[in-house]
Amino acid sequence: MIKDDIRSYFPILNQEINGNPLVYLDSAATSQKPIQVIESLKKYYEFDNSNVHRGVHTLGNRATDEYEGAREKVRQFINAKSTEEIIFTRGTTAGLNMVASSYGRANVGEGDEIVITYMEHHSNLIPWQQLAKATNATLKYIELEADGTLSMDEVKKAITSRTKIVSVTMASNVLGTINDVKAIAQVAHQNGAVMVVDGAQGVPHMKTDVQDLDCDFLAFSGHKMCGPTGIGVLYGKKEHLLNMEPVEFGGEMINFVGLQDSTWADLPAKFEAGTPVIAGAIGLGAAIDFLNEIGMDNIIAREHELSKYAFENLSTVEGLTIYGPQNPEIRTGLVTFNIDDVHPHDLATALDSRGIAVRAGHHCAQPLMKWLNCVATARASFYVYNNEADIDKLAEGVRFAKEYFANV
Repeated sequence: MIKDDIRSYFPILNQEINGNPLVYLDSAATSQKPIQVIESLKKYYEFDNSNVHRGVHTLGNRATDEYEGAREKVRQFINAKSTEEIIFTRGTTAGLNMVASSYGRANVGEGDEIVITYMEHHSNLIPWQQLAKATNATLKYIELEADGTLSMDEVKKAITSRTKIVSVTMASNVLGTINDVKAIAQVAHQNGAVMVVDGAQGVPHMKTDVQDLDCDFLAFSGHKMCGPTGIGVLYGKKEHLLNMEPVEFGGEMINFVGLQDSTWADLPAKFEAGTPVIAGAIGLGAAIDFLNEIGMDNIIAREHELSKYAFENLSTVEGLTIYGPQNPEIRTGLVTFNIDDVHPHDLATALDSRGIAVRAGHHCAQPLMKWLNCVATARASFYVYNNEADIDKLAEGVRFAKEYFANV
């Protein structure tokens, strides 16, 4: 049973940075890890460390049970039909590249279209750029509304009968915008295209049901949802995965190997060449247990409260511009902003001097920065361990930085 004081589960928060208590507001980059996840990694390495699937000894069996148990936890977490549809990867980037390299190369040709948006992270942009170049396809962008949201009119305008792939982020890592990927998937399917979802900023924050969304592929990362780094998930509908070729070759993903040819293992092993990230998967399973105890509906509701509070608090700072939709109900728990005459990197440095960790830069979204007419922005992002006091300290720090640089 999770205690009301969720912060108490995160030991990293019990420290000072530059003489001040740590205020961690960079969870969109990576979340902190609760003690339950840390202990799950410790247990694996201390008691169960072994390779999976290959041995018949006790340690191997225990490691395999935990690894495959984590896969089942992921299946339930996103409501996939089968564990055959759950591929463990290194993260969202690896999953999206796998779709582009395997499904994309086999199904996209000259004159076809790939449709994305201006708000995509580079991980959901560059793989499609490269696929379009390799196949002479056209890469198209869905236009954004002035507040950084998507309208279904623009979605329907961009997706045509020539579209083969539509790939959209579940939630923007800059604007916080939550996209209606279910409705976009319906338009994609009506035009004969597949729907790919970048879930890196969505799955950690809200309940995700791939069968309800009817997406064809969904990629997300463990490290943004209280899990370890280096582990991620690619969900794919079984009918697609069965017809896709592996993108990595070697041990574990084979059925039979001859001198001149080989055949592939059944799903999901077909796409998991070599020794997998065993500890990472086990840690991800522990993170899912932790999030389930809190409740995903509770998490997004709390983020909406914090976003609203942050808007109200920061909006009183003269010369501060907040980007993205102003309605906290249609955005995740982050606020991206700039202050007149203060570079985001200078602002982040000033905040760090007060123990406040935020992100500054283009956030791996340079086309979106161009759309916003910015070079860079500052971003404060919230998660289960944040509270109103953190936002109060952020606002105080922003005011301090504004005054400091005005007098330099």
